[in-house]
Amino acid sequence: MPIIVHLDVMLAKRKMKSKELAEKIGITTANLSILKSGKAKAIRFSTLEAICKELNCQPADILEYTT
Repeated sequence: MPIIVHLDVMLAKRKMKSKELAEKIGITTANLSILKSGKAKAIRFSTLEAICKELNCQPADILEYTT
């Protein structure tokens, strides 16, 4: 897939655990894991907004398009 997810990198930069982020944004750790692994088929804008708000970052810090 040409979309690469860098959520694990941002979590490491912010010294935050996946479980902590999942609790703060209101999704399950399993769903966050699917997103982190790049296996997700879609992401809701509300979820992306919540992630960016908690990690104090931009969507481009998490998602990358490659050809």
